[in-house]
Amino acid sequence: MTRDRSWTVLELLQWTEGHFQERGIETARLDAEVLLAHSLGIPRLQLYVDFEKPIAEPERAGFRELVVRRGRDRVPVSQLLGSKEFWSLELDVTSDVLSPRPETETLVEAALSRLPDPEATYRILDLGTGSGAIALALARERPAAHVTATDISPKALQIARVNADKLQLSDRLRLLEGDLFGACPGEQFDLVVSNPPYVAERERGGLPPELAHEPEVALFGGEDGHAVLTRLVAGVSSALSPGGVFAVEVGDGQAERVAKECSEKGLDEVEILRDLARRPRVVTARRKAEPG
Repeated sequence: MTRDRSWTVLELLQWTEGHFQERGIETARLDAEVLLAHSLGIPRLQLYVDFEKPIAEPERAGFRELVVRRGRDRVPVSQLLGSKEFWSLELDVTSDVLSPRPETETLVEAALSRLPDPEATYRILDLGTGSGAIALALARERPAAHVTATDISPKALQIARVNADKLQLSDRLRLLEGDLFGACPGEQFDLVVSNPPYVAERERGGLPPELAHEPEVALFGGEDGHAVLTRLVAGVSSALSPGGVFAVEVGDGQAERVAKECSEKGLDEVEILRDLARRPRVVTARRKAEPG
């Protein structure tokens, strides 16, 4: 992308798409569009109206820096922009939190389907909240609920707090620092939800380079990926009120084992739900209600 010639919007997009493709970036065209629109301060669709518009060097300079960081350093687009949309919520993200993934919306959908009354004062616990994506989505959809979100990382909790303030949901969200249920000992909830670290350490060498820019503590779940998942299942029953629901996101090949562990711990109505790509993505279960 040389400085000594003029470039139109279309030329910049075409060059950048090819540059990203050469580096193995699957979403090359989309990334090019998103980064250029961000650099120009316009909606992405406006690029198609402005295909023949020449872009001055000062504007190209900022775009060039983003392209370098995306193509050479493989920084995720969400971190380059500082934000990511999830459940129609615009969330701040940094390298201190995982960027919310579209497949995690399956977890939100599962949770909402098991909390069907939008006016009920449900007690909700989100373990390992990160950016606050899940907790804030549930708080938005269940406005009478009392939502608690925990994380072992104080930096992650700072981001969650920023997002809650920005979305005007801070009065609905209690943020606690701690490791899983240790952040709120003895409390019980109508829903316990979590997107825990579940990537296996043994898979580290084959992961996309973008993940090197995200916090390891939020990614890796021990040698086989089940270390945190197993702890969640082991402790969740005492954190659920009678009839309360557990919903957890899992990785490829993990759903059957987590479902079996839920049953072995006495949880009822165990189900495995698939995401839009038809992959087993969420396991749900319920603590049995008290007799009578």
